[in-house]
Amino acid sequence: MTSLETYFKNSQPLDQYIEAMTQNKENIETIYNSFSLPQDDNRIETLKSSSYSKVLVITEDWCGDAMMNVPVLKHISEALNLEVRAFHRDEDTKLIDQYLTNGTSRSIPIFVFLNDDYEQQTVWGPRARQVQHFVDETRANLPDKTDPTFEDKSAEAHKIMTNRYKTDSQLWKYVYDSIIEKLITK
Repeated sequence: MTSLETYFKNSQPLDQYIEAMTQNKENIETIYNSFSLPQDDNRIETLKSSSYSKVLVITEDWCGDAMMNVPVLKHISEALNLEVRAFHRDEDTKLIDQYLTNGTSRSIPIFVFLNDDYEQQTVWGPRARQVQHFVDETRANLPDKTDPTFEDKSAEAHKIMTNRYKTDSQLWKYVYDSIIEKLITK
């Protein structure tokens, strides 16, 4: 099995990944420029002395959750001086298969926080609890997949979610709090 160190070293530095994006680059940059870390959060200072030094992000350009979560992580990683690299989920599914959501789903993004020795310290993703609640509510009234209107209704729900992800600063704060809490509690 490929080690986390090998995956990390063979992944793109986050800024290079963002620069090469073709689908959600503008949205990631907009969220990044619109979001800022809370100035009064002493958890950041606490985390500066933690063992975290790297983050391996399992992601894909087309992913709406990554579009919202990666800019928040980028701010956190800058504050904590973490080296972040992006691994394309679909290039080698052996990695994502170690981090299945609910034991079955290859949901992304997944943030694998590592120490200096490339040992996993904790894992976060793919969504903050409150964001998952919003997604569940948005999808609640979708018809069965066999329904002829399913594709259109699903696309409409996806558009609603994407628009909220791009504009709702409260969702960004939920993501921030969820990541920070995970780092504090491991």
